[in-house]
Amino acid sequence: MEELIVSKEELIQMFESEELTDSGKAWIMDGKEVDIIALHDVDPRFLQDITNSKFYKLVLKGNK
Repeated sequence: MEELIVSKEELIQMFESEELTDSGKAWIMDGKEVDIIALHDVDPRFLQDITNSKFYKLVLKGNK
């Protein structure tokens, strides 16, 4: 997995099904650390809540 774009609902489902887990130090998917990046439709300086996004990108950690 290079990167994966998912909706907010899909991301929630991934956590509920434990396909994606939070180890307390990192997010883990398929035994590898991943970064979760919020993809917003508006310029970030205008955001009130940066966690409220419609889509998220999952990227293997270290592959930026």
